[in-house]
Amino acid sequence: MSRKPDLAALFGAVEASTFLGLDACSDVERIEASSAFIGAPCATPYISAGPYARNGPESIRKAAASLAANTDRYNFDIGGPLFPEGSMRAVDCGDLPWHETDFASNRETIRKTVSTVVDRGTIPILIGGDDSIPIPMLDALGDTGKRYTVLQIDAHIDWRDEYLGEKLGLSSNMRRASEMGHVENIIQVGARGTGSAYPQDVGDCLGWGVHLIPASRILHDGVQQALDHISDNASVAICIDIDGLDPSITPNTIGRTPGGLGYQHALDLIKGVADKAKIAAVNFAEIFPEADIDGQGGMTVSRLVAATMGIVARQQMAK
Repeated sequence: MSRKPDLAALFGAVEASTFLGLDACSDVERIEASSAFIGAPCATPYISAGPYARNGPESIRKAAASLAANTDRYNFDIGGPLFPEGSMRAVDCGDLPWHETDFASNRETIRKTVSTVVDRGTIPILIGGDDSIPIPMLDALGDTGKRYTVLQIDAHIDWRDEYLGEKLGLSSNMRRASEMGHVENIIQVGARGTGSAYPQDVGDCLGWGVHLIPASRILHDGVQQALDHISDNASVAICIDIDGLDPSITPNTIGRTPGGLGYQHALDLIKGVADKAKIAAVNFAEIFPEADIDGQGGMTVSRLVAATMGIVARQQMAK
């Protein structure tokens, strides 16, 4: 027998067109939810590569489909059902419209959507898409008039001022964040190996005041050293490039690098932010399903997204 059996039905799988079978929300102006799955297939990809991560959002929906009937079950990652009694559920806002060449339009669509969702009191969970999507997401947070901490999980520091003639691409997102007046603190976790950064880029990063914690330090000493740099009650935007995780659990990315954080590290960082401060926005980027191996990466990311929704739902209850 050469064909792999489909055992999804064993877990009560049902047909689901949205993430986890959540209610669809087609009008963000009227959104009422604790958090929102927002697909962002494309923002500002480099011309040489094009929108290679455009199938990322849909792949995460598919990866979670087998659990669509199980959202009322006990989730040991977060200590109870995904959405506990008395909490608001999350919704799926579908994928944002995007254009292969009109990148300014892509950014404005992301920015406007995030700003509207945040204004409605809902936490956006942006699913990419390449790692240029954090730039308009973070930019949109400036509309609130608040100050923000950025916690990035990434194998690369993304401090190039320009790369391949583009200043708003995936290699520049943290440098662009550092230029936003409402970003007051940046913590970058997971750097390892060789990326696009030159020594001067690292110097600029440290000179700005970034708390830079390589993957090796997290693996040796745990996540608390990152959480210690977050002020109590801060508003925190969490930016996760999935290549920040070990490629054995997230092979569905183009930036595979040996080492990296484990699932529990990422989960403990997200939970740690909610325990100490407030999650204001989240993105998961660099999701490239064509590189996945037996669905492992999709499963890992979809579980992290689901856990994040549950953590946010609890955070909203505690207001």
